[in-house]
Amino acid sequence: MKSQLFLFCCAATIGGAVALALLGQFFDSPAQAWQRPLAGLTGQAGAATQGEPAIVEIRTSQRPNRVFSSEEQTNISVYEETKRSVVNIDTSTVVNLRWLGRSEEKTGSGSGWVLDKTGHIVTNYHVVAGSDIVTVTFGEGEAVAAEVIGTSAQNDIAVLKVKVDPDLLFPVTIGDSKSLRVGQKIFAIGNPFGLQRTMTVGIVSSLDRSIKSKNGQPMRNIVQIDAALNQGNSGGPLLDSQGDLVGMNTAIASLTGENTGVGFAVPAKTILRVVPQLIEYGRFRSAWLGVDYFWKSDQGIGIAKVARGGPADQAGLQGLQAERQIVQFGNGQTAVVPRWNKESADIILQVDQMEIESLDDFQAVVESKDPGDSVDLLILRGGQTRQLSVKLGEER
Repeated sequence: MKSQLFLFCCAATIGGAVALALLGQFFDSPAQAWQRPLAGLTGQAGAATQGEPAIVEIRTSQRPNRVFSSEEQTNISVYEETKRSVVNIDTSTVVNLRWLGRSEEKTGSGSGWVLDKTGHIVTNYHVVAGSDIVTVTFGEGEAVAAEVIGTSAQNDIAVLKVKVDPDLLFPVTIGDSKSLRVGQKIFAIGNPFGLQRTMTVGIVSSLDRSIKSKNGQPMRNIVQIDAALNQGNSGGPLLDSQGDLVGMNTAIASLTGENTGVGFAVPAKTILRVVPQLIEYGRFRSAWLGVDYFWKSDQGIGIAKVARGGPADQAGLQGLQAERQIVQFGNGQTAVVPRWNKESADIILQVDQMEIESLDDFQAVVESKDPGDSVDLLILRGGQTRQLSVKLGEER
């Protein structure tokens, strides 16, 4: 029987791991352990006699100050610099169980980070999707209600707004994810299982991964990491050694739903492209060429149908054209049926001088643009190459 690997969003359902917090009730602290009598030991160490207390020699460090390695100093510096930027996000949703004649509250949790001093908080879309109540808790224990002001399911990004004292807000510094390299050290901070401000360390395992978002659409240019992520880490920042945010943790690949060393993060360059639009418009305005259907060609991607009045139509791009074809049946009857003439359709060879071999190649270029941007196309029409410039519209 083959094993299957699944992608799990790393948001937690409250209650599943609260038991972890209870474990401490069954164990003494180190100080309490030393205060406990040493049962069965009497007299001098190694020569116990009945009725006399044991003498136990404990060796303690005489070093005046702890010395940290350069690696430890980096870890500590990143954590101390960014920990106050990370918040805990709790959600509540009332589910109407009509067949049972009652309602039920569904709760969840995740992580987020402070974007600016005006109260914008960034997290994953799947952390807050469908929630009736969203609460943000800061490290100092201050819990406030949050409003979801913008979401992009395709990019798994959401922006919240809170009204708090600006002194509670410590924005992160967003870095450059385009300079990431496989093998470089990264840090993830979040609230796995509700354990606030937990940091894990790892490396960038791979770049430019593609995974499916919550709504089934492909998410491209995803960063793969091996830092431990668990339920509740969703929405937390991914940081480099300078403490700059280079991504946002979003999912793990696992058979069990727990960490297996394969995690994924939305890169900072996507966040910088999407978040401003979510704040301004409440949604992400995707760029659109104005082509409804494509077909695969040996030379590129063919245009099957151009949306009437869309950017491609206005630029003069052509789709498949139907020709009348008379078909004669064995009983002597005839019928007129359409035949699609592929020679009439334009084939896209390049977009902005980038070779296009698949629909994924084409979508990756267009999705990196904003509505209103122009793209230069190299197309093949009737055996001849042509260059066209198309001003992209907004996806309908």
